[in-house]
Amino acid sequence: MGIPDGISTTELSSAIEHGKISALAVDCQRDLQPCAERHAALFPGGPFDPRLLSGVTLANAFGSPWASATELSIACRASLWVFAADWLADYEAKAREDIDALTDACLAVADGSEPSPAIPLAQFLAEIRDTLAISPAFTGLRPRWRTQLKRYFAAMTREWEWHDALTRQGRKPTFGEYIDNADNFGSSFVNVSHWIHTCTPDALEHIDALWAASGTVQRVLRLLNDLATVQRDIAWGDLNPLVLGVDKAEVTEHIDLLVAECLAELAPLRAKCPKEATYLERQIGFSTGFYGRTDYWGEL
Repeated sequence: MGIPDGISTTELSSAIEHGKISALAVDCQRDLQPCAERHAALFPGGPFDPRLLSGVTLANAFGSPWASATELSIACRASLWVFAADWLADYEAKAREDIDALTDACLAVADGSEPSPAIPLAQFLAEIRDTLAISPAFTGLRPRWRTQLKRYFAAMTREWEWHDALTRQGRKPTFGEYIDNADNFGSSFVNVSHWIHTCTPDALEHIDALWAASGTVQRVLRLLNDLATVQRDIAWGDLNPLVLGVDKAEVTEHIDLLVAECLAELAPLRAKCPKEATYLERQIGFSTGFYGRTDYWGEL
């Protein structure tokens, strides 16, 4: 089905493209729903309301509109896993030892161990790992996957320590320290997982540059999220640069600088691995629009 003769407007073309992407997101959600049900202990309702699942699939569909739901299955699962891990570390953990237990169990899974029956987050990660293991790229990129997973948990632990120090002693991180801890956002873990699952060998030759650019995108997304969720973060007791005393204008200015840095990093990759470069750029675009109106979480 195409555009009828005589009707070829930018708006119509844009709407058709958005319709295709939305259809892809629906297919992704149908695929992700049974996964969420298998790991229902991680998603107890409340904050994990239906819009979180739809938000995850929309984000991934808009990031890779050329992909199929099967190709996006790992990205969607890894994204959902990050939300579960974030909830457990930020809201369920009562002591540093609780986060250490999650970290140890999940890194053991990354090393090939069977998941602990007592830690549902590790069981979900093992399912992701076993699916990735089918990909020929996993053997060579497994150390990188584990490294990004370790970075994620290290950043989550650091954030927990900052929150504890702020509560007990009034000490808070600097804005620079906060931005440098953006691995706690989790998007680079999702990206590495997605690339293992989908990238061609030619694209994977540029994984170092893609990984670096992913880190820059991750810092942008971290700050876009913070601008959108400041009231929620105040209510939930989360760290946020605006809560820590950083001016909104400074956060916005830093986002602009990071976007420029990211575009410079992506420029030489566009001819070498165009889909992967576009995927990262579209993450910024989608998140800018999405966080301008809402965020992923439901209500406590």
